[in-house]
Amino acid sequence: MKKKIGIMQGRLLRREIKSRMQSFPIKQWKKEFKYLNKLKLNIMEWTIDYNKFDKNPINTKNGQREILRLKEKYQIKIPSVTADFFMQKPFFKKKYKKFESKIIKLISVLILNASYLKIKYIILPLVDRSSIKNRSEEVKLINSLNRFVPLLKQKNMNILFESDFKPKKLLEFIKFFNKSNFGINYDTGNSTNLNYIFENEMIYFNYIKNVHLKDRKVNGQSKRFGKGDTNFYKILNFFKKKKYSGNLILQSYLPIYKDPRKEIKHNLKYLNQII
Repeated sequence: MKKKIGIMQGRLLRREIKSRMQSFPIKQWKKEFKYLNKLKLNIMEWTIDYNKFDKNPINTKNGQREILRLKEKYQIKIPSVTADFFMQKPFFKKKYKKFESKIIKLISVLILNASYLKIKYIILPLVDRSSIKNRSEEVKLINSLNRFVPLLKQKNMNILFESDFKPKKLLEFIKFFNKSNFGINYDTGNSTNLNYIFENEMIYFNYIKNVHLKDRKVNGQSKRFGKGDTNFYKILNFFKKKKYSGNLILQSYLPIYKDPRKEIKHNLKYLNQII
């Protein structure tokens, strides 16, 4: 397993929205390229929200030019983007049905703009508000997203699902999609929170194309690495044995009042003792 460690956008900055662990840092996003470079890391996963979608630099010409400039200056790669807007307005649920055409359009726009910036993976969260609760929601989602296959093929891109499905159900679900253009984003903390048995989860290992690293308590909150119940030794040794070649993205706990860069340094030191 190559040591390809990156960081979720915003995790090196103080929270702009105190009540949210993750949101696009619209006031500070440029600073993070420099901070990442100082840590001698070169992978960042972008984030994008429903609010101010059009103002996210990934979706503006000036913003795209600035992203390309900063990528070049600091030698940063952006291989993936987490589409939090999908979780914020899950159109496949009755409550959010009126947002269907809007969200479908936003996904199309994101695929095109991400492709221009050489982003390969678009991660769609199916957790929390966007957790699939019944067969009707599942069928709606499958039918809607399979319409993107031609565009994904054309742009050589992938949609990855981060899901709270139980292992067997997740394997059944992902088989409804073309493996060349769809896959799974595995989140260590979410699985810990749900108390899933890691060995059972790996029945879908061949579909995993990106990994989020976080430490959580069982049925609890995110913690700094080593303070939760996530068994990083078992997980990372398994991925190493299987020669996993994708990225490992730190989506670690972001304290409100402490220096987030110190927190990341702690977590990197913790990981380096394992990998």
